[in-house]
Amino acid sequence: MGALRLPSLALLFSPSKALRSSSASRPLRLRPPVIRKVSASLSGGASRALSTQSLANEEATPPSAADRKPSSGPEGSVTPRSVDFNAWYLDVIASAELADYGPVRGTMVIRPYGYAIWESIQEYLNSKFKETGHSNMYFPQFIPYSFIEKEASHVEGFSPELALVTIGGGKELEEKLVVRPTSETIVNHMFTQWIQSYRDLPLMINQWANVTRWEMRTKPFVRTLEFLWQEGHTAHATLEEAEKEALQMIDVYRKFAYEQAAIPVIAGRKSRAETFAGATQTYTIEAMMGDRKALQAGTSHNLGQNFSRAFGTQFTDENGQRQHVWQTSWAVSTRFIGGIIMTHGDDAGLMLPPRIAPIQVIIVPIWKTADERTEVLNAAASLERTLRAAGIKVKVDDSEQRTPGWKFNFWEMKGVPLRIEVGPRDIGNRSVVVCRRDIPGKPGKDFGISMEPSKLESHVKSRLEDIQASLLQRAISFRDGNIVDVNSYEELKAVIGQGKWARGPWSAGDNEELKVKEETGATIRCFPFEQPLGKKTCFMTGNPADEVAIFAKSY
Repeated sequence: MGALRLPSLALLFSPSKALRSSSASRPLRLRPPVIRKVSASLSGGASRALSTQSLANEEATPPSAADRKPSSGPEGSVTPRSVDFNAWYLDVIASAELADYGPVRGTMVIRPYGYAIWESIQEYLNSKFKETGHSNMYFPQFIPYSFIEKEASHVEGFSPELALVTIGGGKELEEKLVVRPTSETIVNHMFTQWIQSYRDLPLMINQWANVTRWEMRTKPFVRTLEFLWQEGHTAHATLEEAEKEALQMIDVYRKFAYEQAAIPVIAGRKSRAETFAGATQTYTIEAMMGDRKALQAGTSHNLGQNFSRAFGTQFTDENGQRQHVWQTSWAVSTRFIGGIIMTHGDDAGLMLPPRIAPIQVIIVPIWKTADERTEVLNAAASLERTLRAAGIKVKVDDSEQRTPGWKFNFWEMKGVPLRIEVGPRDIGNRSVVVCRRDIPGKPGKDFGISMEPSKLESHVKSRLEDIQASLLQRAISFRDGNIVDVNSYEELKAVIGQGKWARGPWSAGDNEELKVKEETGATIRCFPFEQPLGKKTCFMTGNPADEVAIFAKSY
């Protein structure tokens, strides 16, 4: 596999820990960004061009393809996960061609393959949003600062992350503009104009957009200054309807995580300290990454009447009385791509669940002579047509600049679930070799698979489902093996010290929760919806507890 490492990704996105490279004797460190106010011109011109560095393209000579054995690639091309998880993560992003870094520190350019994964996420969620009665629309990116100030807890929660525009058209703006950190405020401004009567409810919309939050410590896909997401916003006549909506949407996210991304998230309620600024309740799906840190993969908020009271969003009910609407908001972002990488990836690179993979099957034709080339490429094209007609996302790598061994490694790095190898001998036998990405080596290979269309289609579809199920089960086993039940604070500290998740009865307050965070670095990830039966005693206070909470260090 070619040496495609990108040390500058580590420098950019991990200010506390830079990657080691062969050309540097010691790690470099960059200071995190400290400026939050953006004096931006909106006149349309750029005062100077921005330039970026390019990826290193140095490649090792690939091995002969005669024996079809994947090459190990150049030593150190991908840092082993067990050696440095963060370095491994950045290496995979670079080598799998998921993203590059932008000219502004903490930003990223999502490359076509990375964006194709996002499109797979969009495709599934968009259909579910429409099935549940939501319509897509779009709100402006620039929000008057006065809107943010209207909801007290909202401005307090977001102030450290705001990017502000103060200059437009070369002149000082009369009012600062906030570059969208989230849209509850501007949504309410418009809802107030659109909602007059109970007949206008429920109002349920979603937008696919970008968001800007001036983060101090960034990590590609997981936490960047700008990211892509969908944000849903709904208005209802009653609290019960809003609560039902908030729970419905977190379940949509949960099902997506399990059924499409093969990530066994834990769904639950956030603690008061971890609740979204301006919400009365926040529901979450929490995922365990390969380093056992928690990733908040999606949230759904019951906003109560906090924003509708701040903005005067009212309706006339069936009795002729004016009432404030009850609202929800919910979101999933490109952070999910980071979660997929860190849940399923291995030392060979990315590993994608088939249902979200942009390419489910890669066909690698193998030949030596010109005559063989024609015959093999024709056979590969026929296989491609067969699988594409069956609804399978398939691609033939017929490039002639790389050997088959190089291609094997390249597509393994990109996480393609299945590889089909076809050469002259295979054509003579009317069969192919099918290789699974999730099972390395000979155990993951099926030899002598018939080229007959119906048999090939059946085998490939079956293997893709096997891989999807295998990845989920593997992630469930890893998660369950790293959650420990605790009955005392000392036990919790020991479990968190081992890098695992702690689960225990909890009824303590905000001060005790802050103590846990300050002393262990762990936070309450959620109170799971699925709770054990029986009496419980809070491990922190000794008082009765109604539910258990999960504590973990997180991204």
